Amino acid sequence: MKEIRLFKPSVGKEELQSIQSAFDRAWLGLGPKVLEFEQKWSEFIGSGASVGVNSCTAALHLALSAYRFPKGKKVLVPVMTFASTAMAILYNQLEPVFVDVDEHTLGISLKDLDQKYTKECVAVMPVHFAGHPVQMDQLMAWAKARHVKVIEDCAHTAGGKYKGKSLGTWGDIGCFSFEEKKCMTTGDGGMISSDDQELLKPLRHARWVGINKDTWERHMDNGVGNLEANHWYYEISELGYKYNMNDLMASIGLVQLQKLEKMNRRREALLHRYLSGMRKEGAVKAAVPYVLRDSSYWAFMVRVKERNRFIIEMKENGIATGVHYMPLTLHPLFLRYQSDTPIAYRVWKELVTLPLFPELSFDEIDYILSAMNGFQ
Repeated sequence: MKEIRLFKPSVGKEELQSIQSAFDRAWLGLGPKVLEFEQKWSEFIGSGASVGVNSCTAALHLALSAYRFPKGKKVLVPVMTFASTAMAILYNQLEPVFVDVDEHTLGISLKDLDQKYTKECVAVMPVHFAGHPVQMDQLMAWAKARHVKVIEDCAHTAGGKYKGKSLGTWGDIGCFSFEEKKCMTTGDGGMISSDDQELLKPLRHARWVGINKDTWERHMDNGVGNLEANHWYYEISELGYKYNMNDLMASIGLVQLQKLEKMNRRREALLHRYLSGMRKEGAVKAAVPYVLRDSSYWAFMVRVKERNRFIIEMKENGIATGVHYMPLTLHPLFLRYQSDTPIAYRVWKELVTLPLFPELSFDEIDYILSAMNGFQ
């Protein structure tokens, strides 16, 4: 019997060498590597500017804070996502309005979005669930007509495109995750990207405890030839957070970014193997309509009616599984914001995540397929 894990970061000696360069400089915190990574990430996705942070949770929090929405205003969010999407709303003292998911894509339902909208809604946070793109052209037209800001939660995607345009650049702000299981990793970490560079400027201070000049800037100001004594001086004008990315994370990210296209194409090949090998009339179905072109799918999810029995059978075959995610209004924290989301409440009970990572072999997928197709 094989033992196949669910996720595995694709890291090697190149990342270690990049970390070594940060060690050699003896600058491990917020510094030049973070700045370099921000610039290269912006170039990669075609964004005006980016701000590196320690998680996508931090990115979502700061992205919403950039607009200074009045306390108590409402933000539309899909009910089926990781808790961070909705917690960012609560962090900003706003109110989440939970929207049902699309039956086929598991992204935010544009039909229910329209039904849940009121004039108190100031923003919407679409999530590209499992890496499958939300129909961003339609969503952006809807939001623009109502003067609603769009914060793209791209935690499940890095390098993916929709209609030729990078995910994370359709909305007003895009937020990315580089947590260890995601499309690319910095161990933990995240990025905020936008074409509105002025909008992002305050976030650079906010991620560094509100300080208007970070340690690297002060270090550079203290260079050879600067004989002034007040190079150390900084000011704190507004509330900030300890959300910064550091140079160790950025060192890994710079190498991972070079590998990202190759890793995404490998995931496409693996998904094609899965999809082409699944029994058409079997008990297990693909969870979303995987489109294997310009994609960056983070997870391979399936739908199966008898989920618990399926999970146990996979375990008996040494195949790791997971469930991503429960509708948020099933958690006590979000119960008070419960709304009518029947599709999510029905579909989530069938969802199972199966192994997907670049180093997964075709032989391992064939082994998983044999177990899947044998499930009755």
